Amino acid sequence: MSMPRLPRGQAVADLLGDHTDLLIVTGLGNAANDVAALTNQGDHVFAMDGAMGAAVSVGLGLALAQPGRRVVVVTGDGELLMNLGALATVAVQRPVNLTVVCLDNGVYGLTGGQRTHTAYGVDLEAVARAVGFPVAVTVREPAELAAAAALVRADGPVFVRAMVEPGDTPFDHLDRNGESIRLRFRRALAADPTLS
Repeated sequence: MSMPRLPRGQAVADLLGDHTDLLIVTGLGNAANDVAALTNQGDHVFAMDGAMGAAVSVGLGLALAQPGRRVVVVTGDGELLMNLGALATVAVQRPVNLTVVCLDNGVYGLTGGQRTHTAYGVDLEAVARAVGFPVAVTVREPAELAAAAALVRADGPVFVRAMVEPGDTPFDHLDRNGESIRLRFRRALAADPTLS
């Protein structure tokens, strides 16, 4: 019997809630599409493209540089599996303002749906706990999303694994120009007087 999985859009919307106060870093592919659809590519979103495995590392750097802001990394299981060492580095650095949300669908969605290691039993929540995340949870049911959303803003580092349905979530107008994304995000940081 297969385990229940969440609709991607619902999981992202419920976990991020009113996202305008967050600094969001996305992994590439469907995670970037999901967040772009929710935020309308808001200036507070740094969407990775072409740097598979780098989202958690970028989010960690941002959290350390901006300790007064909540940083949320939204990435997929395939992207996260490319650099599990980044989770260990987060656990060692222990930024209280960083949350990693992994949208785990068990496949590499944009390259043909090949199964990832999580489809064979690799438990990313257990990995996060093993490297030292003080808070790590897995959500599978809609009823679990409210409690997980509260953890997204709790002192961390926090790891939330959302088991989501496979399937691509295209966003036709996603800005994939790295220079444009960097400059827009940097302007948003500079314009916010609450930043430390």
